[in-house]
Amino acid sequence: MATSSRLSKSLERKSEKRLILSVLGIVIVLFLLFRYGMPALISFSDFMAGSGSSQTNSGSKTFVAVPIINDSISATNSATTTIDGNAAPKEKIELYVNDNLADSVDTKDDGTFHFKDVALTLGNNVVKVKANKGSVESDFSDSLTIQYKTTSPGLLIEEPSNSQNFPKETENISVKGKTDPDVKVTVNGFWAIDDDSGNFSYNLPLQGGTTTIKVVATDSAGNSSEKDINVTKDQ
Repeated sequence: MATSSRLSKSLERKSEKRLILSVLGIVIVLFLLFRYGMPALISFSDFMAGSGSSQTNSGSKTFVAVPIINDSISATNSATTTIDGNAAPKEKIELYVNDNLADSVDTKDDGTFHFKDVALTLGNNVVKVKANKGSVESDFSDSLTIQYKTTSPGLLIEEPSNSQNFPKETENISVKGKTDPDVKVTVNGFWAIDDDSGNFSYNLPLQGGTTTIKVVATDSAGNSSEKDINVTKDQ
């Protein structure tokens, strides 16, 4: 009976120890996730998985998690931009633009990194980063493509024509035209309906006398084209 009691108490102590370690592990995982983000959590997981082998092989390399770029913009009309992201603390982040090393910075205490005044070339720029810790480096991050464009979109107003006159019973007129694909159009400040080919239309209420119609086309990089026409309505 005494032996059985001691065995039971020993099993209880082992169970309590496993429970405490499990709770501690969950707390550490949650802290890393909310404090430093996914890269730190991945690094911790790989460290725990390989801790046994690292004790027997002191020459094994430290794992460096892949950093993450914040997907901020896809197009701009500026020659420079900023790149932000997350990695583990105390790492050096190398920035590559079109496969060329552009800059490097150290991560902050919270694992974030920031590149300012990153130079772009006209057209598409493929941006990616990798992390370094000592002599060990990570794989490249997922790439971010940023289009640098300075040309304004085309804009044609097909209806109505400039100086066109409408009878006094006209309540609305259709403003129609064409621009480049993936361009947003406003008519007197209101969004027009557009399609994938760049055709747009807007039903505009018409007041008596002279009405100025302002059409503005703006692309994803912020370049815009603007045209004004005047129409009249009998009173």
